[in-house]
Amino acid sequence: MDSGGLIMELTAKEFGLPARTVLAQVDEQTIAIVMKRKSRIIMADGKKIVEKARKIQQTLPAAKVILQTTAPVCSKTIKF
Repeated sequence: MDSGGLIMELTAKEFGLPARTVLAQVDEQTIAIVMKRKSRIIMADGKKIVEKARKIQQTLPAAKVILQTTAPVCSKTIKF
């Protein structure tokens, strides 16, 4: 996936997230959790992603958090 349109990289420490978490600011109100991998994103991953999104929104309540990935996402995880 092309990273075109990303404004800037954010540090995970700003939000109390693990250092390996990659974040990018897409626009003024949108922060993306970036996952670059080939293996499928399953429910266990989905739960961790939701928890990370909640931590971001605790710091920036008005922020919209999205997932940006090149990996396929399990249909159950999408519904979750």
